[in-house]
Amino acid sequence: MTQQPASRIIHINGWPGTGKLTVGRLLAKRLGARLIDNHMLLNPAEALFSRSDPLHASLRGQIRQAVFDHAVRADPAESFVFTDALSDDAQDAATFSWYRDLAAARGADLVAILLDCAPEENARRLVSPGRSEALKLTDIAVLQRLRANHRLLRGLAERTVEIDTTGLLPEQTTARILGDIGV
Repeated sequence: MTQQPASRIIHINGWPGTGKLTVGRLLAKRLGARLIDNHMLLNPAEALFSRSDPLHASLRGQIRQAVFDHAVRADPAESFVFTDALSDDAQDAATFSWYRDLAAARGADLVAILLDCAPEENARRLVSPGRSEALKLTDIAVLQRLRANHRLLRGLAERTVEIDTTGLLPEQTTARILGDIGV
């Protein structure tokens, strides 16, 4: 039997509305891990500045830096589940390097989880109750542009699990992930 790493860094990537946070909560609970949702890093900047304001990107960067600096120093046995919406551009690939660096610094196993669903289902989920109050994307036209002009970032981790969540309940998606990572 192979020895499990002291901790895991699980990165859940997907378009807005694919179930990242819901699955992330379930996964973190099941693993006894800490959940760092991308909106924890994004919402302070969203609340203060428009995305076109340079201070928005500056604040996001400072928050990310502080969170990752502290996560490196967390208890070595602690695992983390992160959520994100990264596409196949150079800036998002550079953002993913933060997760690789964190895993390396902690001696942790990095697992990339890619969640996607059919575009119609994605649009339906995007306008679910509570999303706008959480400062989450609810504009279907923006989602459609993202999906038309980008692909989800993939292939940058040694281990990647891809799941189509279209017909799955969050509990089923979580069970698949746990099975794929050997829990």
